[in-house]
Amino acid sequence: MRALAGVVGVVAVVVGIALFATRDERAEAGEPISQQMAGPDTTGAAVWAHLHENGYEEWATWPEKGEMYQGQAPHGAQLTTYLNGIAADALEDGEEEFPAGSIVVKQNYMPDGTLAAVTTMYKVPGYNPDAANWYFTKHLASGDLDRMPNGMEMEGRVPGCIGCHQAKADNDYIYTGELGG
Repeated sequence: MRALAGVVGVVAVVVGIALFATRDERAEAGEPISQQMAGPDTTGAAVWAHLHENGYEEWATWPEKGEMYQGQAPHGAQLTTYLNGIAADALEDGEEEFPAGSIVVKQNYMPDGTLAAVTTMYKVPGYNPDAANWYFTKHLASGDLDRMPNGMEMEGRVPGCIGCHQAKADNDYIYTGELGG
């Protein structure tokens, strides 16, 4: 019985270390990036916190776009698009659509280079089947959610986001670049 208790104790310590290992340690150990990050709840506050807790500005940028590429309305004159590990892996692997847990973050800049907003698309299984399960947010640079003219906060099933992005339904609602390539 004592030997069994010792084995259980060792297993508990090993599991605890694995759960609390840093992202860098997990990456060095060969764990795929796509398994390193749990996604946030579907609220604007949770998404904003998740982005900052996970250092989204250090995530991969969209290939061949880099930072501060030319944008267009409604996003901004200049854009930088970041991909979490799940999305970056899928794009690199030539997937035709992003898997659940993918997060695409677009920094929206004014012509003078001032950050105006941060828009996010987050793929959540079963969340929004009519829009490929994307959850949308638009945060102002301050971190507050932006509002539509009717006062609705821009989080969740945002009609303006969905209406525009539906034109790219054949590309998983993504305008930044072609998937599957």
